[in-house]
Amino acid sequence: MTMQKHVTIVAVLRIVYSSIFLLVALFLFGVLAGIGVLSGDGEAFFVLGAIGTGLAAFFTILALPGIIGGVGLLSYRPWARILVLVLSFLDLVNIPFGTALGVYSIWVLLNSETEALFNPVPRPAPFAPAPPPPSTPAAQ
Repeated sequence: MTMQKHVTIVAVLRIVYSSIFLLVALFLFGVLAGIGVLSGDGEAFFVLGAIGTGLAAFFTILALPGIIGGVGLLSYRPWARILVLVLSFLDLVNIPFGTALGVYSIWVLLNSETEALFNPVPRPAPFAPAPPPPSTPAAQ
């Protein structure tokens, strides 16, 4: 399998893995806010709603870098490779799924063939001065 396919697999796995955090955020908010509504107590609704909102915000903040990095990997953006590498090193402590995803992502993204995929082709600057014309010897 080519490293391009491995990069695509890492990107999709990263997006799916991070989307699970978004689902957890929605679930926690729904459950806690629902319990507050079902209690019929205004204070309980306020407290549980605030806790649900805080937890949902926390898990959303955890999920966004992974989703953004995964989408960037699909476009072979150099910044996405660095972002996903950092996230992969952090995932190593999240046993078992984070560890597996982290090890695989690190192996793919640190491969020399993969590094070449993310190196941008040097382009001339858009407003660079034109090079001087070649000098010709004076006619005698």
